[in-house]
Formats: sequence, structure tokens, C-alpha cells
Amino acid sequence: MKVSILGSGSWGTALASLLADNHHETILWSRREDIAHEINTRHTNERYLPDVSLPSSLSCTTNLTEALKNSPHIVLSVPSSSIRCLCHLIKHCGVDLSHSYIVHTSKGIEKETHKTISSMVEEELGRSYRNGVSVLSGPSHAEEVARKMPTSVTIASPSALTAYWIEKAFSNEYFRCYIQNDVTGVELGGALKNIMALAAGISDGLGYGDNTKTALITRGLHEMIRLGMVMGAKKETFCGLSGIGDLVVTCTSQHSRNWKTGYMFSKGASLSSISDKIGMVAEGVKMTECAFALSQKLGVDMPITTSVYRVLFENAQPEEMVSELMSRAPKDEQLM
Repeated sequence: MKVSILGSGSWGTALASLLADNHHETILWSRREDIAHEINTRHTNERYLPDVSLPSSLSCTTNLTEALKNSPHIVLSVPSSSIRCLCHLIKHCGVDLSHSYIVHTSKGIEKETHKTISSMVEEELGRSYRNGVSVLSGPSHAEEVARKMPTSVTIASPSALTAYWIEKAFSNEYFRCYIQNDVTGVELGGALKNIMALAAGISDGLGYGDNTKTALITRGLHEMIRLGMVMGAKKETFCGLSGIGDLVVTCTSQHSRNWKTGYMFSKGASLSSISDKIGMVAEGVKMTECAFALSQKLGVDMPITTSVYRVLFENAQPEEMVSELMSRAPKDEQLM
């Protein structure tokens, strides 16, 4: 079948490589002519996946209409801040999407509206596609997927049939998909864990050890669950791949852009200089602003998120925030 991947960053390119390996007619859309030319002629994307060879059957285009035409599977793989812009471009292509399934891989929430990615897509594209918007998320570094290292992810969809077709398209001997229907929970797990990865990076940069980071991960999960349940997610979703799984890998791996951002920030680098050096978006920075605002609006206790927000945006000292977290009033560990 034909599968269209919209977004030629590290994750979009890795998924396109995976789908081409699965013998699908895979077309990758890029905004950049140089990246499209490199993928089509050299079968590499050195900017985003250095030292990775891509399948020769994978093609890349800068023509969005060409990428979308007659495609039963459309994967949106751009940063959360680019989702509305991409949907606007799709609408103006004039392509019939009525037989297409749409799945996104973005991890974030819109800062201004606090809408999830699926809500934004539905708002922009209406019901021009089949069976609602699905999401693919989980502990999955693009670099490792591109190198065919065993990986498991979650596919959440409002339609069991859609989830089945997506699972069939993506699964192979090194990429395993699990299915569920809690779209909100999977989206929030993927978005909120980036805040905890920033905290883990800051902790490592300050020289704290495994005890500290483990506490951040564990208590961070509680914060994710508290906010998620208020927003309609299922508690058990956060105990799966898109929750604790993604949280652990993002907080403990130096592949993680969010961990790198926290680490470099603790060493005195500015957010703008970190973004320039990494060359990719650290979704956790904007997500910290969004989650802090949501916690205030909804009355949800999120002390780690609040501390990260104060460090990033109010010039609070990380050591002071650690002291505040450690001196909070005692409470029952299981109390949500």
C-alpha cells in the first residue's frame, strides 16, 4: 500500500525507512529541496540521521499534493507547533482524504489553547478522513529505529479497525506495535514526559546521582497521571509504553533532546543557544509552559513541573528548587 510521511526530520525519516522496509510504497514529504534531493540520490539524511543508509525504494518530494494523492495512510510527523500549519497546507491541496487514515507522531499540546494534537487536526481538517485521528507513541529513539534495533510502541485510535490497519502497516521483526483506544492518555504521556526529561537533564548536569533521577522519574509519573486523569485519560495508560516506557527512555538517554536541553541549561547555556546547537526542537520547553498553566487552571498539584517552569522562565536556581521539593510536607505515596 502507499504510505505518506509528512515531515523529514529524524522521526519522520526513520518511520519512512521502516515502512519502505515493509515493502510499502513510501513517500516522504519535506519542505526542503536539499533534503529531498539527498534522500533521492544518496539515500541518506545526514542532517537528522547521520551515518544511516535509507532504503533505495524510499522517495522524497517537496510536492505535498504528490505525496498525498491516493494515499490510504498519512502520517503527520512534524513538531507540535507545526501541526496547524501543516493541516492548512493539506486543506489547500484539494486532495480527497475520505479513504485515508491519519496518524500523528507529535508530542506536545498547543500552548494557546491547551488542545491535544488530535484535537487540532480534527479542528483543522474536519471529518474529511476515515475514523478519527490516531497516534503512534512510545519509547522510540529515531536513531535506533533507523538502525533496526528492537522497539515497541503504542498505537491509540478511536477505531479498532483503524488501529489494526496501522499496526499491520508498521509492524515487523524489529518494530512491534501494541493497540489501545485511549488517544488522550497516549498523547499526554508523550507530551508530559518531556518535562521530566528536562528535570532529569538538569539533575545530571548538577552532578546528582541515580537516586535523584529515579525519584524524579517516579514522582514525575504521578504528576503525569494526576493531570492526565483530570483531562480524561485513563490511569492505566500511563503504566504502559507511552507513559512509563517513554518516560524512562527520555529521562535516561543522551539521545533525548529534552535531556540534553536540561543538562546544557544546568551548565549555564541559554535556551536559544541550546536550540541552535542541538539543531532540533526540544518539545519539553514549550510543554513546561503549557503544563504549568494547565496545573494552575485545573488545580492539579505538579511540583516538579512547577520547579522546572521556575528554573526555565523565572531564573530560579536549580539547587533551590531541589531543596524545596525535598522539604515539601510529608504525604502518602499513593495519594493522587
